[in-house]
Amino acid sequence: MEKNSWQHTTVQWSTARPDTVCDEYRDDPTLTLRGVRVGRCPALRESIVAAAVDGRIPVPD
Repeated sequence: MEKNSWQHTTVQWSTARPDTVCDEYRDDPTLTLRGVRVGRCPALRESIVAAAVDGRIPVPD
């Protein structure tokens, strides 16, 4: 995961399918289609924003 700016975030999933490692993807069928991410995960977005605001993830100015 990398914050390229406050507006842009890059998330690289491991080799595991998102629906096998993320409760949000597993429980909300609108986020995946046959194991492929097709939507945005609100919980993931919120946790990334919180980590950036707290300074745990660097964000270039």
